[in-house]
Amino acid sequence: MNFRRNHSPTVAAAKAGFSASAAYRFEKPPRLPSQKKEPRERRRPDPLADVWDDEVVAILKAAPGLRPIAIFEELIRRHPELGAGVRRTLERRIRAWRGLNGPDQEVIFRQEHPPGRMGLSDFTDMRDLGVTIAGQPLDHRLYHFRLPFSGFEHAHVVLGGESFVALAEGLQNALWSLGGVPEQHRSDSLSAAFHNLDSDATEDLTRRYEALCTHYGMMPTRNNPGIAHENGSIESSHGHLKRALADALLLRVSRDFDDLPAWRRFVDEIVGRHNARYVKRIDQERTALKALPPRKTADFEAVNVDVTSSSAFTLRKVFYTVPSRLIGHRLLVRLYDDRLECFQGSTHIVTLRRGRPQANGKHGHVIDYRHVIHSLRRKPMALLNLVYRDQLFPRRDYALAFDALLAGVGEKQACRTMVGLLALAHERACEAELAVVISSELGAGRLPDLKALTERFKPSTAAIPVVVVTLPSLAIYDEITAFRGEAA
Repeated sequence: MNFRRNHSPTVAAAKAGFSASAAYRFEKPPRLPSQKKEPRERRRPDPLADVWDDEVVAILKAAPGLRPIAIFEELIRRHPELGAGVRRTLERRIRAWRGLNGPDQEVIFRQEHPPGRMGLSDFTDMRDLGVTIAGQPLDHRLYHFRLPFSGFEHAHVVLGGESFVALAEGLQNALWSLGGVPEQHRSDSLSAAFHNLDSDATEDLTRRYEALCTHYGMMPTRNNPGIAHENGSIESSHGHLKRALADALLLRVSRDFDDLPAWRRFVDEIVGRHNARYVKRIDQERTALKALPPRKTADFEAVNVDVTSSSAFTLRKVFYTVPSRLIGHRLLVRLYDDRLECFQGSTHIVTLRRGRPQANGKHGHVIDYRHVIHSLRRKPMALLNLVYRDQLFPRRDYALAFDALLAGVGEKQACRTMVGLLALAHERACEAELAVVISSELGAGRLPDLKALTERFKPSTAAIPVVVVTLPSLAIYDEITAFRGEAA
């Protein structure tokens, strides 16, 4: 600029060491680049000018929750000449109008979580993962516990719904795995547990939940029904955990597991990897937790049932068989999420797999053929129209064999042969091996031969060894007594 006082722009630029075009640019008014840019004017007529104020704004005021796509479809119906090209323009215009004239929205208040203050519980559906057990789809949920300060998590596979039993079992396992107790426990009001219950049952569940929290010295709290973001510290982690499980299943290649414990171990491993990343914060929070009580409290529901003449009892719309010696007895059943433990007095009798009613509302069945096979042998024709016949067969191969026998040898002989096969599987403890043989016979187009199979699975008759016992002479005892006397 000093050279410019005495020289032209070209000469001054040459002396300063930059181009002439830059010198002429400096001659213009000294404004910032953002100030030099002229606002872009409309390049085409506004397609919504005739309908915006009279129709669109009127619709927005009359129905504030209406979606933009619905308003667009209504405009196209009224004014077909507008065309589909105005959709994005309409959506942007509606968004801008609502930003200036729309109603107030609910505000999310971020919270601080001091260590040891709160533990959160919730359930999440896991059917989307497509996990199967021995080839059968597993309809289940996941109980999820989390500490918002440290990020500690615990997950427990739940076969039923969001019941108090599932909550009690999962929560206690989480606390004992953590090694301490937070001051408060927050849940989502156990909406599924209270669903369709009368007032007495609701009060009973409330008392049981409060007793559970009292046992551990926690203050029970609940978020408002239907407002998920109040439990956001665990709702968001549901997605993270499910995505981690989905990734691990993809790396595993197969989503099929041999049994339920294998799937539970897999979930525990993934959760354990997550906790390992936050071990320092978890150790820090453990110092702020309260001590655990000396023992766990009940994580089951106790129910009394009567065993009928069918050697079974019905509980929660599920028919369970038990050993026939219990007919006429009253049993105390401890109802867990995945099993039933039956007691006669204080003596444990049997543990049964917990069943669920069918989706159409019909009764479910949990049948063990070993409980009734001795009586079925005396009345084999009872198998033909048995109510729970399909559930009686321990494996699918047995059901296929019965269908083949019915088609091949008639009802009477089919029932006799099938009952004999079940009795053979029970008495020789060869259920799996016998199923393999039956499958191979059916595959070859032959019916199972009960006599041949009985011979095949009969106990091996090993030769009894000959044992020769030589008795010592009684005189040897006199010699031992004399020897002891000389030594004395």
